[in-house]
Amino acid sequence: MRAKTNQSDMNICAAESLKKSDAEMNKVYKEIEARLKDDADTTKLLVATQKAWIAFRDAECNFQSSTVQGGTAYPFVNSSCHDGLTQSRTEALKVYLKCNDGDLDCPVPGTN
Repeated sequence: MRAKTNQSDMNICAAESLKKSDAEMNKVYKEIEARLKDDADTTKLLVATQKAWIAFRDAECNFQSSTVQGGTAYPFVNSSCHDGLTQSRTEALKVYLKCNDGDLDCPVPGTN
């Protein structure tokens, strides 16, 4: 693969990276949902939390990329921000998948 040397290529690369990160986050989120299938109240909290996080991510990245709004670098900066925050969220969600039954500070039941 050739190096990404122009803005268009960089924008495409950032968008592709975000797409992969978003797919991974959704996979982990679905695993958590599956573990919560018997707990409607906690599932509602998960959904509300994820919606709030998405709103935060979008607002944060709009703020972060505001200096290049309307320019050719905007898609790259905005997608890169979304990608980084999405990867961080995925790692945070993965922690819930490591919970053990009886963990008082973990809302997701363990698999043991």
